[in-house]
Amino acid sequence: MATRTSTISTALQFAEDVRAGLTRAGQKELPSKYLYDEVGSALFEVITLLPEYCLTRADTRLLQKHAEEIVRRLPSNLHVAELEAVSRIQPTFYYPIEISPAALAACEKELGQIDMVSIVGYEQPYLDGLRSVAGRLRKEDHLLVLFLGSTIGNFDREAAEEFLREVRRILRFGDALLLGTDLEKSVETQLLAYDDSTGVTAAFDLNLLARVNRELGANFNLKQFTHEARWNAEERRIEMHLRSEKRQSVYIPRAEVVVEFEAGESIWTESSHKYVADQVPKMARRTGFHGEAQWVDKEWAFAQNLWVAV
Repeated sequence: MATRTSTISTALQFAEDVRAGLTRAGQKELPSKYLYDEVGSALFEVITLLPEYCLTRADTRLLQKHAEEIVRRLPSNLHVAELEAVSRIQPTFYYPIEISPAALAACEKELGQIDMVSIVGYEQPYLDGLRSVAGRLRKEDHLLVLFLGSTIGNFDREAAEEFLREVRRILRFGDALLLGTDLEKSVETQLLAYDDSTGVTAAFDLNLLARVNRELGANFNLKQFTHEARWNAEERRIEMHLRSEKRQSVYIPRAEVVVEFEAGESIWTESSHKYVADQVPKMARRTGFHGEAQWVDKEWAFAQNLWVAV
């Protein structure tokens, strides 16, 4: 359970990040991690069920189809930082790492009934949690790190590779990483996945402003902002923006700032970088891994990549 001190610290960090992002020169932005409060996380779960957003289903199909092969390529004494395929073959320790206490509790409740699985949750930032997991393993143990979905796509490419190098520094020789990468497809298909016809993704994006209102006392009028999904061809990424429909000022008391918006000016809230399948093994080599195997979904261009630390 989060302590009062940690809760205050988190609120102060949120206020600092909001102030820095909305007052920066040029493009205003807010960190995408703040999209996932309790309301945002619930909305994202709905997004994964939408017909336009096939990524999560592709991720699941690949895991279900190739789970046994993935496990056969891994050593025994395995600790997982998913899951059911491994647990069918050997007793498994699973270490979910979540910065959100609600998400961690939901994960532990959902997976706690699986036979042969022991769950030890870590409520920490991802790399800190991974270090904690690695630090408790015995010499003969091996770690499988799961970084599924399109999470790596939320990083700029340079930052993604630095993150993966840091993961490799935490792992030992022979440990493994199962990495999900969303692959490039038609621009129209990609845009629909981030701007669905029912407006769920728009509500998910706008909830970030609602969160700033709730937690920092701001006076954002959500009706004066519009969700947009944009394809940045040069960077090969989808960008989510909230566009101001008019010239306006927003006061954020707990961030001690007044933010001025011009009509048409936007807040950049999230990026999702897309990859080409044959580029992923090259990224493995650059970051200290060997690309052991890659599986690509036939219905939606998405890849599961098994990397081994070398």
